[in-house]
Amino acid sequence: MTRMVAGASATPGASAAPANAVTVVGLDAAGAPPHPALGPVLGAAGLVIGAARHLAVVPVPAGADTVTLGPLAPALHRLAGAVAAGVPAVVLASGDPGLFGIVRRLRAAGLPLRVVPAVSSVAAAFARAGLPWDGAAVVTAHGRDPRPALNACRALPLVAVLTAPGAGASELAEGLIGWSRRLLVAEHLGTDAERIRAVTPQQAAAETWADPHVLLSLAASDSADRPDAAADRPDAAADLADAARDQLVLDGMRADNQPAAAPAEGWALPESRYAHRDSMITKSEVRALVVARLRPRLGRLIWDIGAGSGSVGIECALLGAAVLAVEQDAGAGATIRANATAHAVDVRIVTGRAPQALVGLPEPDAVFVGGGGVDVLAAVVARRPERVVLTLAALDRVAPAVGLLRAAGYTVEGAQLSAARLADLPGGSIRLAATNPVVVLTGERP
Repeated sequence: MTRMVAGASATPGASAAPANAVTVVGLDAAGAPPHPALGPVLGAAGLVIGAARHLAVVPVPAGADTVTLGPLAPALHRLAGAVAAGVPAVVLASGDPGLFGIVRRLRAAGLPLRVVPAVSSVAAAFARAGLPWDGAAVVTAHGRDPRPALNACRALPLVAVLTAPGAGASELAEGLIGWSRRLLVAEHLGTDAERIRAVTPQQAAAETWADPHVLLSLAASDSADRPDAAADRPDAAADLADAARDQLVLDGMRADNQPAAAPAEGWALPESRYAHRDSMITKSEVRALVVARLRPRLGRLIWDIGAGSGSVGIECALLGAAVLAVEQDAGAGATIRANATAHAVDVRIVTGRAPQALVGLPEPDAVFVGGGGVDVLAAVVARRPERVVLTLAALDRVAPAVGLLRAAGYTVEGAQLSAARLADLPGGSIRLAATNPVVVLTGERP
């Protein structure tokens, strides 16, 4: 999974490519005519490789050999032979072949390349929706575990996903139910069968979508995520774009154009940066270690159980992770929502008492247990996340927690944090004011 900003793979006249380079030509996903460079290189080609649909729409020279792409190994073998023999070879691909495309595999095979890109399906989808995408995250679910792509959609306000059979809009949308998202699904871009629909996650999960298609995930207000919020009508995409544009692009996107970068103001922020009740907040010194142990990043899902003010989960979201905050107090849930809004991150809030509230939640990569007893910890380790981090003020709870983690197969590290902060005294003197000591345990699954 990768974040990118729009750009071309190469220019048609790139002089860095050697004379025997394989020419990789993108066919425009937006339906425009092929690039003018295609005609000359195709006319001189002795070997042309591409998917059946690509070979069917270009004038392959009568004397050229063709290979229809299926398994890539035979095509790589033929290309290597053509390069060695000095036979001009052309590879046809979709859109920009440097965007999650065949360029990476050809480079890994050591082949010299000249790339002539076209408009990618992602650029075409955003253009059809009338949305800017210079701050979007572009990820892929094609040929890999789709969970990082799904978690990017859960974490960020504007994400484009390149899909694959079995990892398409239906499957991803099912994992987005419960998050405030609107979806645009673009099918058959650039063809007579092109269709773009604006749907809710519930609607998308219930549909069957034609391959290939591109999924755009846009953050939305809770009221916009109703089943009747997007109708299946020709102007639904335009309606969705108009309704979401100001909120998403102007307010929801980071000004520095880096949606998954480290937060500009850092993390382990002082407690004064959060609304909280009666000092019920993880102190910044403890939060620094907890967030480091959770290892939040784009593509991971973090649970924050007993979230309180939401400070731990919010700082994980600032580092790009998708976050689920579980809190039994409805009033605290409103505080978490206000804090998340103040820090311009998206945190899904589940109101309920753990461990019952954990039933049915999507599988986490890491969990912070800031509240609850041994039964909550037992329910967490039963889900087998990679890492479990918990804070304990009472020493008599440490040994049972360590034993439970070890019995579940986790290796355990622990440390007691005792911080003393500078405080002013009358007359200009300074003293140290101690904060309550806290034990931080980290369980890691081998």
